[in-house]
Amino acid sequence: MKKIPQTILFLLLLVFTFVAAENSTAHRGGGGADEFHVGVILDLGSLVGKVSLASISLAVEDFYSVHPNYSTKLAIHVRDSMGSEVQAVSAAIELRENYKVQAIIGPQKSSEAAFISKLGSVTQVPIVSFTATSPSLTYDSSPYFVRATLNDSVQVNSIASLIKAYGWREVVLVYDDTDYGRGILPHLIDALQHSDTYVPYHSGISLSATSEDIMQELYKLMAMQTRVFIVHMSSTRASLIFTMAKDAGMMSKGFVWIITNGLANIIDLLSPSAIEAMNGVIGVRFHVPKSQKLDTSFLIRWNKIYQRYNPNKLPLNKSISIVGLWAYDTVWALAQAAEKVGVSGNRNKRLQPHKNSTCLDSLAISINGTELLTEIVQNKFRGISGNFDLTERQLQVSVLQIINVVGGTWRHVGFWTSKNGLSRYLNQNELETTGSSASMPDLNPVTWPGESTEIPRGWEFPASGKKLRVGVTSSAYPEFISTSKDPVTNATRVSGLSIDIFENALKRLPFALSYEYQAFDTDGNSTSSRSYNDFVYQVYLQRYDIAVGDITIIYNRSLYADFTIPYTESGVGMIVPVKEKVDTNMWIFLKPLSQGMWFRSFIFIIYTRIAICLLEYLSGNRYLHEDMLESFLSRIVHRVWKIVLLALASIYTASFASILTVQRLSPALTDIHELQKQGGYVGFHQGSYMEGLLVDIGFDRSKMRSYDTPDNFHAALSNGVENGGVDALVLDVPYIKLFLAKYCKGYTMVGPIYKSAGFAFALPKRSPLLAELSKAIINITGGDTIIQIEKKWIDQNSCQHDEEMDGSGAITFGSFRGLFLLTGFVTACSILAAFLMCHCKKQEESRHIQDADKGNEENGDCNDDIDNQATILVPDSPNTNSISDGVSAEPFTQTNSCQALSAHFVH
Repeated sequence: MKKIPQTILFLLLLVFTFVAAENSTAHRGGGGADEFHVGVILDLGSLVGKVSLASISLAVEDFYSVHPNYSTKLAIHVRDSMGSEVQAVSAAIELRENYKVQAIIGPQKSSEAAFISKLGSVTQVPIVSFTATSPSLTYDSSPYFVRATLNDSVQVNSIASLIKAYGWREVVLVYDDTDYGRGILPHLIDALQHSDTYVPYHSGISLSATSEDIMQELYKLMAMQTRVFIVHMSSTRASLIFTMAKDAGMMSKGFVWIITNGLANIIDLLSPSAIEAMNGVIGVRFHVPKSQKLDTSFLIRWNKIYQRYNPNKLPLNKSISIVGLWAYDTVWALAQAAEKVGVSGNRNKRLQPHKNSTCLDSLAISINGTELLTEIVQNKFRGISGNFDLTERQLQVSVLQIINVVGGTWRHVGFWTSKNGLSRYLNQNELETTGSSASMPDLNPVTWPGESTEIPRGWEFPASGKKLRVGVTSSAYPEFISTSKDPVTNATRVSGLSIDIFENALKRLPFALSYEYQAFDTDGNSTSSRSYNDFVYQVYLQRYDIAVGDITIIYNRSLYADFTIPYTESGVGMIVPVKEKVDTNMWIFLKPLSQGMWFRSFIFIIYTRIAICLLEYLSGNRYLHEDMLESFLSRIVHRVWKIVLLALASIYTASFASILTVQRLSPALTDIHELQKQGGYVGFHQGSYMEGLLVDIGFDRSKMRSYDTPDNFHAALSNGVENGGVDALVLDVPYIKLFLAKYCKGYTMVGPIYKSAGFAFALPKRSPLLAELSKAIINITGGDTIIQIEKKWIDQNSCQHDEEMDGSGAITFGSFRGLFLLTGFVTACSILAAFLMCHCKKQEESRHIQDADKGNEENGDCNDDIDNQATILVPDSPNTNSISDGVSAEPFTQTNSCQALSAHFVH
């Protein structure tokens, strides 16, 4: 009997041990590991939610198959948010109360994450989301929130670079009117502005918008000039938008659609009909590098789990979306952190209740929440999505991929990094530099909407048949522009140089443009009573699409309008009367020739005189006067020199007469500041910007007078100040040239005295037509067209105005170099010829003497007779003293002179 109690005791002990073991096994999940409870909140009705759930389940299986000896194991508790913020928050509270979850994966939406991250901060439970991308979710506002995905703001620079590379200047933003949709706007607009891209309109689509509302908004977008749209929406809304845009004809040639990475990342998960509607769209998405982990076997295993949860869905045969890969890596990161933190016996403590407390006050605080958060953000590893690094509390990105949706799928266009910009290829984790400012981006060809391969301009005039409204106004100078009304059709008729340039520019545009002229002064007021500033301001008020006329580009107008490049020369000048000027300089007669010319002429005169004397001397003549020249060579030199002197004298006479005539007329004044100091009167064109310019210079308004027409300008100048006129007129240089062409006597231009940009056409700020028109104007002004237009409207045969001359207009030696070289050459050749002739005579004389000596030896006394005959032959030589002294003068005959000079110069 004593053994029975022992047996019973043994059996009871065995039972208690078995029960404890069962409890322990149940508590540890049946695998000997402590359960680490984790909540998962997803919208299971959405495609992203279904894909994410399959990835999370596969990640748990794969992780613990690789790490079977871990002491902890994630226990996943899934809740469906049904796309509701309230439902998501309710699920988070329930998970915390019932399962004491140590972390929450999700929620799926940024708006849900904003609520639940506050709950996480109160209970110190980390909230890890791989889908909440709104930049408004920050560590400062939610310290326990971890973003296991990209912040939407990281893609804005890539989008701006893409737009700049293709040369688009305006874009329209189309987005969900939610926290997710609005969160990217400040960052994206700022990036676009830095790239000189304008955003004229934001199209926020409310979640409550009906199909009719969306279609009405699309028609509004289609009525705009801008054809570049950036879409930042959820997959459900984006699929609807693109389907309706296709029906509205907005997926045709000329349109550009860019999707952000929120949609581009899950492009593989969209329905075939949605992808077909998006044909031609380009987008920015996260680049997933090639990995051995991401193979066919992984996709097979993932599809098995996916179909386990979604038996009515077909398997995904292409690839898992990036969101699914992030969900997979998030589980691995959390599982590793859980193992390091472990499961504490007392994992929670209650909040201290207080008066008026709510149900949130009853939630327990996680003791190891801070440690778990630290382990999560410090965990780095090479995941299936690439480098998984959460050290900045959000996923870091190094490369983004540009894709093009074509033929029911997408293809690669290029890459982007913050360091090197856009490029076609990826080279050892670094991109080859492209320079996004290049005229053509270094990217693969893109098939745009409408199956077009031509890069869209990014803008079109609305297809509603609306014509370009061209504002015109009559000028004081009808040669530039004049307007009138057709008495039959009441249409505005225009003509002038400005109109010809504008119409020629339109013909050079790469597209047809329908337009109509609208006169600025249609209300009956004269142009003079309405300023050009008011005219340009009508463009800002959107009354005109462009203002055409003789409009000067000035700073204050550029504040509310953009201008094409100028089509006329620039500058502001003065028109002043001319007055007589008497020059009393006693040396004025020297001005026609330069100092160098005077000096060289004097040298040539001396040189020529010496040459003539030498030639006459060599010829045996006594040179006393020009009329007594006997040498043939000296007469040639003298006549050539007379030709040079005759030409020089003619030019001198004409130049001297011009100096005496021109210097009689000079400007009455040459300095506008001097006129202002003297209190003179100045005139200007009424309605122009000259009034403000003169005030800035310092003129008193009482000294300024405005006029309407060139006739009034002429009368004001000719009457003078004494008769109510002015001392000078200040006008744009093109106006001055027209005035002087008509009134060419008694006036002259001074200046330009002030810089201006010239005449141009005004357009609305950031008008897409600006660049095209400017290129066309360059084509006109750089060729023969502008010459023909100016000949048509401006008299090219107007009288030429004499200008005051100075010493710089004197005739220089260079102008007569040819004549001086001619006379110098002739003189030198003559002297050389004379020396050669003397030398030849000497040789001949020597032979005669030798022959004579031989004859004397043969004939004896006959030599005396020969000598006497030689002496008698030269009695009239200039070197003889008299006829009777002929014998004694024999040594000074012509032959002897040549011999002496030849002996000196030749030998």
